[in-house]
Amino acid sequence: MRLLAAEGLAVSRGGLRVIEGLGFTLDAGEALVLRGPNGIGKTTLLRCIAGLQPPAAGSIVLAEDAVAYAAHADGIKPALSVAENLAFWARVFGGTGAAAALRAMDLEALADRPAGALSAGQKRRLGLARLMVTGRPLWVLDEPTVSLDAASTLRFAEVVRAHLDGGGAALMATHIELGIAGARALDLTPYRASGAAPARPHSFNEAFA
Repeated sequence: MRLLAAEGLAVSRGGLRVIEGLGFTLDAGEALVLRGPNGIGKTTLLRCIAGLQPPAAGSIVLAEDAVAYAAHADGIKPALSVAENLAFWARVFGGTGAAAALRAMDLEALADRPAGALSAGQKRRLGLARLMVTGRPLWVLDEPTVSLDAASTLRFAEVVRAHLDGGGAALMATHIELGIAGARALDLTPYRASGAAPARPHSFNEAFA
């Protein structure tokens, strides 16, 4: 089942095109990892797929209410507990599975803690657990492992694999190798718009921030 198709796609940042002529598809059970140096337009592309900004040209075809988006902000309510956050998002999206999400991201011991009192890594785990209660088949993920330690990164990779096995799909921008069998890579470098400023190569610190 096809969950996403992009054709002749161009996206802009600050009024200037950064990517153009891009086309790709994503089917149920597939993961696609965006590659390319910083500034190439990965985040801008993901924002377009998530419906947060329109494309400059081309088409994006996906089912209505198909996307769950996780970006650099964790999307949590600091005054609510961990469990209340997941219950809130489950109600918003009409999804289920809060208890399973707590277990999957090792948050059960923190269920009653206010989200505002969590560490950066714990907040990130909660933000990613939110994906599991949306019921959305297409996960669009921008650097999802930022602030995660090695153990939490492995847990998240297991969550993504389970999502794919259940008929979902994932479109990700990440510098971390998650070990997702069969994941495809899409290098955006050949699609850099003519006249766009050259993208910046990754530095060691940026790649592992």
